[in-house]
Amino acid sequence: MILRIFGHDFHYECENLCRVYFPNEKINIVYGDDGEDSKTVVTRCTPIDAGNLISVSVSLDGNEKSLESTVIASGNELRDKSELKTAQLIFAAMSELTGYTPPWGVLTGVRPSKLMLRLIADMGEEAAMNYFLGDLLVSPEKAHLAKTVAKAEEEIVGLSDKNSFSLYVSIPFCPTRCSYCSFVSHSIANSNAKKLLPDYLDRLADEIELTGQVASELGLKLESVYFGGGTPGVLEAPQMDRLLSGIEKAFDLSSVREYTVEAGRPDTITPEKLRVLRLHNVGRISINPQTFNQRTLELIGRNHTVEQSVRAYMLAKSYGFRSINMDLIAGLPEETFDDFVASVDTAVSLSPENITVHTLALKRSSELNASGVGVADGNTAKRMLEYASSTLSGKGYAPYYMYRQSKCVGNLENVGWCLDGHECLYNVFMMEECHSVLAVGAGAVTKLREPCGTNIERIFNYKYPYEYISGFDKITERKNGIKSFYLSY
Repeated sequence: MILRIFGHDFHYECENLCRVYFPNEKINIVYGDDGEDSKTVVTRCTPIDAGNLISVSVSLDGNEKSLESTVIASGNELRDKSELKTAQLIFAAMSELTGYTPPWGVLTGVRPSKLMLRLIADMGEEAAMNYFLGDLLVSPEKAHLAKTVAKAEEEIVGLSDKNSFSLYVSIPFCPTRCSYCSFVSHSIANSNAKKLLPDYLDRLADEIELTGQVASELGLKLESVYFGGGTPGVLEAPQMDRLLSGIEKAFDLSSVREYTVEAGRPDTITPEKLRVLRLHNVGRISINPQTFNQRTLELIGRNHTVEQSVRAYMLAKSYGFRSINMDLIAGLPEETFDDFVASVDTAVSLSPENITVHTLALKRSSELNASGVGVADGNTAKRMLEYASSTLSGKGYAPYYMYRQSKCVGNLENVGWCLDGHECLYNVFMMEECHSVLAVGAGAVTKLREPCGTNIERIFNYKYPYEYISGFDKITERKNGIKSFYLSY
């Protein structure tokens, strides 16, 4: 696809919006008339007296649509209004030519609820909703979702204070690599990855101890702990016990509101591991089937069965975890609407406290993206999420957490649903950036939030486990940046 730009510099927003309709298409930005392609979007911004004439023409495989509009404004307002109007015209033309009307309108940001919350604070709820509906062209259903999630998140954000922080522990290993995955995660079935694990856990234990010392010296208050990955469930029970014991020794856990371990794959869950988690007061775990369709599990490279997902959930339930989350993905390869309906119905019948419904993201580095296997189109994925929303709402689940990823099918969203009182606090703390997240392990990113302000700084660990192990001295140096950050305020 070629995106031609004349007379403006809003190429970033235009490109993001074009990608909503063609998530796998390479988009070449051209300033001027160079380049030919069967898919072309031309955007023009022509100055007129006290304003701009905006025009957009779209050509898709022989079909064409042209639209124009006049923006009257001055100063910075002229640029902002011209950018929004250009996006609105692209949206109108592309929706007509493709037959798909994205329910999030021209909104391409990853945190719609955060925008909604800010707008409500600035202009009131009614005006914020009108802006979503009238200017951003968001559907009434998605605008309502953004408002509902914004209010739920606001309550959770209110639990955090200036000295609060969360701890994230990265376990970047999995039983196998899913075809849709773009995370830095190594299959433990690979002999080289398996050899790395003991040394990785040694260094991880060291970083946990160091991070605990820093948090103590700064007088920080730990609100939540979250083990993610990868699949933390690949650790054996003694390895889990060691890490959890290290956290208890390094940190004051008396203020912790929530302790989560993403057990992940059902085929990694054993009574011994669950027993260790409960002995260390882990109250929330995730068991992630992604689908209850056996054919799909095989297509995406997950070795567990549907029956294992159900058995793992029932086993975990017997150990008395306060909250169990199950993940589902809409739009997986070759799944029909009916397949997804069956997965939602199965998950709801089990009654986990949390059900997170993701939309498939076609990440560039994933095997799925390279393979060209067919996935759901935007309209089908939209129907899937509509079914999930109506079914979960009808069974007492409420949306409390939402984010979007680039290249999601249909530009749709990921939503965390929960029964009353079972919101995942870490998800909201992390997404809304209301306090610092101190992160340990390969690929982990520490996000430092200014105690009485909004400034955010990041400290990056090495991405891959072998780098993390060999370059651990550098990791310890970077951890000193936490002190520097806090002592500067």
